[in-house]
Amino acid sequence: MDLARGHGLSTQAVRNYEEAGVLPAAERTPHGYRTYTPLHARALDAFLALVPGHGHRTASAIMRAVNEGAADEAFRLIDESHAQLLDDRRTLRAVENALRDLEPTAAAPATPTATAESFIGPLADQLGIRPATLRAWEKAGLVRPRRDPLTGYRVYDGAAVRDARLTRQLRRGGYPLEQIAPLLAQVRAAGGPEPLEAALLTWRERLSARGRALLSGAAELDAYLQARTRG
Repeated sequence: MDLARGHGLSTQAVRNYEEAGVLPAAERTPHGYRTYTPLHARALDAFLALVPGHGHRTASAIMRAVNEGAADEAFRLIDESHAQLLDDRRTLRAVENALRDLEPTAAAPATPTATAESFIGPLADQLGIRPATLRAWEKAGLVRPRRDPLTGYRVYDGAAVRDARLTRQLRRGGYPLEQIAPLLAQVRAAGGPEPLEAALLTWRERLSARGRALLSGAAELDAYLQARTRG
């Protein structure tokens, strides 16, 4: 099948796309063979261009909406992908800002080092929060103090202080605790804020690639919409 061969796909894959509504229904010859036109090629071009930016599921839904004549629904799905990308960019910026605020400045008071320890009261005072807030963060798994074996008091080592400060910065940015937890997990997995810089760069590049893919997908979809209009 020329359509499949021209797009590096199997014949069955093209049939599956048609059955899923990604491609418009093909006409049949008297012997039952499908007849694919340049319009189908345009549809397949649009779908394959949409996948990198929207993902397979959303790209399929966009194409089904277009083929069913529900262009407004297709545009709504596209808007949602752009909104998600914007939200991801804001999250990245918040993490970058929070990590930047962790760096000591000449004007700022000295903060605990990787080996310093603090009790809950002094740490809460340093962060400008109540001890109860630190306990809530601990319950949510965001901060992990150890307990002094003799007194039972919470002891915050350098890593726990870092996590508390990062949580405080992200909370100031309006992020709920459930969104902060995976970000702290990345910091811990990277071994701290410094090694996380490489991960943030990769994250930024990935978001830029997604943005370019959304533009490419939009151009191909627009070409398909125009081809459908011309009939």
